[in-house]
Amino acid sequence: MAKIDLDSLGIEELAGLRENATDKLFEKVAVRRAELEAELEKLAQYGKPVKKAESAPAPPKAKKTEEAKEPKEQVAKAHDQGSVTNAAATRQQDKASGNKAA
Repeated sequence: MAKIDLDSLGIEELAGLRENATDKLFEKVAVRRAELEAELEKLAQYGKPVKKAESAPAPPKAKKTEEAKEPKEQVAKAHDQGSVTNAAATRQQDKASGNKAA
């Protein structure tokens, strides 16, 4: 590939170069995508059909209600209880090993 001295190019020339490079990139990506889709179609005969990522719908957003807030509180309570349980288990291990908890 020929080396281009970008510093010697003017704004219009640089903009044209960028446009040409972008066009070529999109062209190559489109060709590669077509190749991969053809390969997927061939492979689909051997297993489950592959869903395209583009066709996947966005997950619905949950509405904020009192019911939605309640599970978070339960999780927080369970987490706090877990911390108490973990602390108790640590004290039991310390007692068993002869260490005194501070």
